[in-house]
Order: sequence, then C-alpha cells, then structure tokens
Amino acid sequence: MVPGAIRLYAAVTVSTFRRYTAYRAATAAGVFTNIAFGFIVAYAYMALWQERPNLGGYGQEQALTFVWISQALAGAMALLGGGFQEEFQERIRTGEIAIDLSRPADLQLWWLANDMGRAALQLLSRGIAPLAVGALAFRLALPQSPLLWLAFLLSALLGAVVSFALRYLVALCSFWLLDGAGVTLVSGLLTMFFSGMLLPLTVFPGALGETARLLPWAAILQAPADVLLGRHHGPGLGQALLLQAAWALVLLTAGRALQLRATRRTVAQGG
Repeated sequence: MVPGAIRLYAAVTVSTFRRYTAYRAATAAGVFTNIAFGFIVAYAYMALWQERPNLGGYGQEQALTFVWISQALAGAMALLGGGFQEEFQERIRTGEIAIDLSRPADLQLWWLANDMGRAALQLLSRGIAPLAVGALAFRLALPQSPLLWLAFLLSALLGAVVSFALRYLVALCSFWLLDGAGVTLVSGLLTMFFSGMLLPLTVFPGALGETARLLPWAAILQAPADVLLGRHHGPGLGQALLLQAAWALVLLTAGRALQLRATRRTVAQGG
C-alpha cells in the first residue's frame, strides 16, 4: 500500500474516532448498560461456578474476569450490533453506494478504516470503565505483566478486524436481498453464541467446544479473553494470535471476492 493511501485510511480512522466522541450521551448510556449487565452476569456466574468449580477449566476468579472482559469488548467488537453495517446496508438499498464506488479509495478498506476508528473509541470509552468497575467490585484474575496486556491489545485488534470482516460479508448480501435484516439477525445470533458472549466456549462439551474454538467467531471475544487470562504461553500464544490473523485474512479475502462480484453489476434498490 502506497504512503498516500495509508495516510488516507488513517485519516478516515481518526475522523471516525472524532465523530463518535460527539455521541457523549449514547456513550455514557452504553457504559452504564455494560456495567449493569456485567453485574447481572457476574452474579449468575458466581452461582454457576459455586455449583461447578473449575467449569470449563476456569476458576471463579477467571470466570468473573471473563465476564468483565466481555463487557469491555462488547462495544468495540459490535457484539450486540452497531458499527458500520446498518449504514452500509442502507447505502446499498438506496443506491448511494454508487458514491462510495466513485471515490478514489478501496471500498472495503474505507469501511474497515471507518470501523477501526469506531472500535478504538468504543474500547477506550466503553472498555476501560466496565473493567475498572468489575475489578473494584470483584476479585479478578487480571495479569500483572505489561507484555501480556500488549498481547491482549494485539489480540483485540485482530478480533476487531475479524468482527468487521464477518459483518462486511453479511452487509454485502444486501446487494442481492431487498432486506438484509434476516441475514443480519442470524449473523448476530451466531456471533453471540460462538464468540463466548453467553458462556465461555471452554464450557461447551466435547467436539462442540473444540469446533467452536476454531471458528472465526471465537477470534472476536474468546481468543482475546484467553490471552488476557494467561491461558496461552510461549508457542501457544503465537498460535492463538496466528489463528486470529488467519481468520482475518481469509474473511477479508472472501469479502473482497464477494465485493467484486457484487459491484460488477450494481443495482440500486430503491432511490
């Protein structure tokens, strides 16, 4: 990628970050929601782990830490919706996507840069506060090593890219569907179930758990959480990050292929 293009997409990321800082009320509401939901899930986990200690290989402290990591990453990973997808699908439906295609910029990279700016703001605004509150209210198994925190941030970045790539594939379906709400709903349910948002994937039994941890949704939440919990060491940590990077590459490539097929014959549905 040439330096000029890098500056362009960096500018898009920064611009989106600044745009989202304007939604202070929505951000505050999101922080409150994550904290409130975190307490509800935390107490449910405490009851569950009291009956089943070391469920899924987690002690109670690790399980509670997983809860608050989930709340810290929920906004950045768009686990409960949000992000570029709704706007992108609307632009396809109305035909405004033609404006995007006329820009001297790659469509996929433009929206990736856009979503990374949003994710960065969400991680800072809706990530730090819930995790801090959780650490004050409960005994959490947070690491002391700065290197492990850096590895977590790298894993979270890869998870955000995987999240974008999955949502981009779903959004592109609107080129063929009059209403992409159904596909979006199914995608959201799969994300909640297979990312670990409902329960850590280590709790899933047998082949289901092993398979779930290899699916792309696991790269969004389960993988970063396990990195921060210190469940990967040495070569295992490298393999975990490599799996995330592989899914990011595969899904972005699939999105580019689908995008090329869709834009060969763009049809404006609606306006």
